[in-house]
Amino acid sequence: MSNQEMLDKLRDTIVTQNINGCAEATQEALDSGMTAVEIINDGLSVGMKIIGDKFEAAEVYLPQIMMSAKAMNAAMEILVPILAEEKGADDEGVGLAVTYVQEGDIHDIGHRLVTTMLEANGFRIIDMGVDVPNDNIVEEIAKHKGKKVLLVGSALMTTSMLGQKDTVSMLAEEGLRDSVKIMFGGAPVSDAWIAEIGADATAENAADAARVALEIMQ
Repeated sequence: MSNQEMLDKLRDTIVTQNINGCAEATQEALDSGMTAVEIINDGLSVGMKIIGDKFEAAEVYLPQIMMSAKAMNAAMEILVPILAEEKGADDEGVGLAVTYVQEGDIHDIGHRLVTTMLEANGFRIIDMGVDVPNDNIVEEIAKHKGKKVLLVGSALMTTSMLGQKDTVSMLAEEGLRDSVKIMFGGAPVSDAWIAEIGADATAENAADAARVALEIMQ
């Protein structure tokens, strides 16, 4: 089987939510000599982009998205240790992503998908979970001042989205704003909102979030 055929197989296991098949195809690709980065970027991420586009077009629904994410996670369990070896212990890679759901909000499906996609694209992850107060966020960012850090916050409700403005303000007050890139997502979040509060970016879906994150970290 050629490399492209293996990549197509990886892509298809994500699109068809084939959890066991995805893990098997990942190991098969590794055994053939492909790198973890190639498997993720040229196979798995392609599949996640397709399933994300289908979700946006209402061609698939939340259960399918979650099963595709599980397939991706099955592959990442194999690939994460290898990625660490490939990058080296002291290599920051593309950066550290601190992910969380805003205080007052416990909707974590989008958050989990974005976190998975960021990890798949080479970010080291600190997942702070749901309903996270701004004080905790500022404290976490302060720990990593001077490093390549991306803050990724999610809010599904307009009420919790308003807390994102306070997040940016508090980071500025603590002298941390210039040391972190900030990306917010969630149904009510728009480009206009991002501009208003002084954040750096938003994205339409989980697959797009990884692309945007890599762009703003360059």
